[in-house]
Amino acid sequence: MRSEEQLNLLLRLGRVRWGLLVAAVCLMVIGLATVHSASSELAIDYLPRQAAWIGIGLVLLLVAFSIDYQLLIAFAWPLYGLSIASLLLILVVGQEAGGARSWFGLGGFGGQPAEFAKLATALILARYLANANLRRLSVPQTLAAIGLTAAPMLLIAAERDLGSAAMFVPLAGGMLVVAGLSWRVLVTGLVIALIVVGLVWTFAMYDYQKQRVLTFLNPESDPLGAGYQLKQSKIAVGSGEFLGRGYMQGTQSQLRFLPARHTDFVLAVLAEEWGFLGIAVVLFLYAVYFFNGAEIALRAQDRAGVLLVIGLLSAFGFHVLYNTSMVIGLVPITGIPLPLLSYGGSFMVANLIAIGLILGVDFRRHVNR
Repeated sequence: MRSEEQLNLLLRLGRVRWGLLVAAVCLMVIGLATVHSASSELAIDYLPRQAAWIGIGLVLLLVAFSIDYQLLIAFAWPLYGLSIASLLLILVVGQEAGGARSWFGLGGFGGQPAEFAKLATALILARYLANANLRRLSVPQTLAAIGLTAAPMLLIAAERDLGSAAMFVPLAGGMLVVAGLSWRVLVTGLVIALIVVGLVWTFAMYDYQKQRVLTFLNPESDPLGAGYQLKQSKIAVGSGEFLGRGYMQGTQSQLRFLPARHTDFVLAVLAEEWGFLGIAVVLFLYAVYFFNGAEIALRAQDRAGVLLVIGLLSAFGFHVLYNTSMVIGLVPITGIPLPLLSYGGSFMVANLIAIGLILGVDFRRHVNR
């Protein structure tokens, strides 16, 4: 009997879409090399720290994979409550970095509860929407889901981290559309969103945040101030041409012209060193990741599993889309890192936990129906 169970386990493992994990590992290896190059001229080489965070994240990936996601969804309310409590605590004892008060710090390490709040929000929305109307969401159901999403968003916005707050929109949006969002409600929501954006611009955004948007619209208005980051990023991307300057040979990173080069603008460093070919490889790996994830969502057998995968993929995909657009000046600069490449402990760990959850849905697709 035991041998039959072991054989069944091996068969189930063999049917999992491991291409997603392979693509993620390849991206992390590229990220480690690029972070090392980008930080080699800084006071701290961030390679060992990034490697340590990846190690922690891989352990938690295995934990997330080994736990039935249905059990995590069953405990979604306590997990969601803990995430809200941690965001409230940040407002009291959090540390400030990059203009945002969004960090817990201990020694040289720190963490952002906002990243784990995304996971908790994905779990609570998967639980709520899985039990909602199976054909089309009603207006009260839609408003309830929006309320669950808005609570952590508003707390993160209060920490001045508008970039992280904005990432809850694609996460919830993807899940709502798949759950049966009415097009009439969607159009109404877009109109309301435009009004909210206007109110946020007028009453909630700080001057430095407004300046980022104005610089995006006219980068030459302040080339040595707010426009400096974008200008240097474009120089780095353009100078890489087709094959790049070579590893650790980029002038923008090695001569310290490009700020935030190991975090939000790590792609600009990669573009300068490896050129168009290097960027094409990275985008191909992201495509492999995304399409494997989409396949997992399509063949999941339960509504909660489908919604959970869609939410996590939507947030991941929007991170990639926004960051790659940001480094070439197509969207305003915000603190949105590139998944699996940018330096960042809590962001890396949260992404790896998400991978464990997605693979867990695929592994149990014939069990949880």
